[in-house]
Amino acid sequence: MEQIKVLMIDDDEVIAASTAEYFNMFDVKTEYVTGFDEAERFLETHPVSLLLLDINLGDRSGFDLCRKVREKYDMPILFISARTSDDDVLIALNIGGDDYIKKPFTLSILLAKVKAVLDRYEKAREAAVMAAAGPDTAAGNAGSGLKDPSGVILMLTGTVRLNTDTRKLFKDGEQISLKAMEYKLLKYLADHAGRVVTKDELLRNVWDDEFIGEGTLAVHIRHLREKTEADPKDPQLIKTVWGVGYMMERYGEV
Repeated sequence: MEQIKVLMIDDDEVIAASTAEYFNMFDVKTEYVTGFDEAERFLETHPVSLLLLDINLGDRSGFDLCRKVREKYDMPILFISARTSDDDVLIALNIGGDDYIKKPFTLSILLAKVKAVLDRYEKAREAAVMAAAGPDTAAGNAGSGLKDPSGVILMLTGTVRLNTDTRKLFKDGEQISLKAMEYKLLKYLADHAGRVVTKDELLRNVWDDEFIGEGTLAVHIRHLREKTEADPKDPQLIKTVWGVGYMMERYGEV
């Protein structure tokens, strides 16, 4: 399936269509939708590299859509809006937006911004793929992982530890319940701490099920962050690597 570089989500069809047409003139493959539900359906069936997202989507909110997108996907999100208050900008950036562009915008400048973000995205992706293709990956499950001299306790951070014997997670001394698949995912990331683990690798080695998709993986990652991170919205233990996968930081490097 052809990769869509940009999906523009704006309830003003004239603006959305003209922006998509302009981007396509410069070989930046762009599609547009004008509604919340339409955007969700599009993302479920098309690979997209970047979102241009308006705040006002008829009777729905681009803020709400951003939150839902961040539960499943990790592409850059650039907000575009006629709303200019500092509160709107702060909300957009705090819920996962990567930039905030105020309307009216100049198409050439918007295109330049989008190209710059896509370029950084592609370089980060290439670097992550190269890292993931290093010696640890070639060795399959043999990664340096976390220090675990006892073979039982994995120190994930100074306040979070995983008992691999009882399969129990402890945070600040309090036991946190883990579902079976959450444990498998957390243990796999811990075993390969310090390197990028691709989404395909996780789906293949943790779920072993070809029918499980990236959305399910993203939901499990979000649940693990809620259980292990001091601030799940600003993860320091389980990092996202755009377009590639995830990496668990080694204890002491967090």
